Amino acid sequence: MKRTILLIATNFAVVAVLGLVWNILDASFGLSQKMSGMGLPAEFGYIALMSLALGFGGAFISLWMSKGAAKRSMGVHIIDQPSTKQERWLINVVKRQADKVGIDMPEVGIFHGAPNAFATGARKNDALVAVSTGLLESMSADEVEAVLGHEMAHVANGDMVTQTLLQGVLNTFVMFFARVIAWLVDSVLSSNRDGENNNSGGYGMTYFIVSMVAQMLLGFLASMIVMWFSRYREFHADKGGADLAGREKMIAALRRLQQASQPEDLPGEMAAFGISGKIGAGFSRLLMTHPPLEERIAALQEKRY
Repeated sequence: MKRTILLIATNFAVVAVLGLVWNILDASFGLSQKMSGMGLPAEFGYIALMSLALGFGGAFISLWMSKGAAKRSMGVHIIDQPSTKQERWLINVVKRQADKVGIDMPEVGIFHGAPNAFATGARKNDALVAVSTGLLESMSADEVEAVLGHEMAHVANGDMVTQTLLQGVLNTFVMFFARVIAWLVDSVLSSNRDGENNNSGGYGMTYFIVSMVAQMLLGFLASMIVMWFSRYREFHADKGGADLAGREKMIAALRRLQQASQPEDLPGEMAAFGISGKIGAGFSRLLMTHPPLEERIAALQEKRY
């Protein structure tokens, strides 16, 4: 219920902000008149709702498809009926942690690959938690328990929905401002060429080119914000893992990951919800989904969350 209210409130906030920006641009540059001259609807509602529908629509479609896509792309074996001692142990640990954080039992799965784990799902009461064979082979039971606690913290905190809301907001602003910038640039260039505003109607090649370039540049800036939030959220998931399994177990699990080779990013949206990710250098650090392991360990040791 809280997430639904948050979604509705976020939509209203985005529309309100876009409305304010539109009024400022219209008062300063006569944007509505310019759009009418290009044969485009002059109402703010058209451009705002179009950006909102595309921005949030794409993000939430991705969220609702995330669990099924994860199963297919990662070849996750869902443990419906535990057939081994290890599978029974995994189910028992996740069930105990789910009861502790007050959520429904998620699906539990195993996939082949390097040491990693992830959580996904559109709702925290209908989630998937999966661990890799490499992680099960390289970690002790205590360390695996901590990793499961980390992923269960992502689920309990509603991180998948929160990340989707942020992505939807940013997608909306990217699409909105890319089109506004394209209309303004096309209008200015047409005016300079003809000595007056181009009122011939239709979309010009300049509009399409500027729109694509602006969307790429603004999308890159939006990605930096999303990745910053992803790194910030990892510290809280580490704290959740420490609360569920014990701080020393969580630290030991992160240290074990340090000993492994450079981790491979999980595909798509799952990368942000894995236990670890690739560490970049220089400017590429701004696009990392996870903070360096040494920073996460230090935060746990110093209880900085």
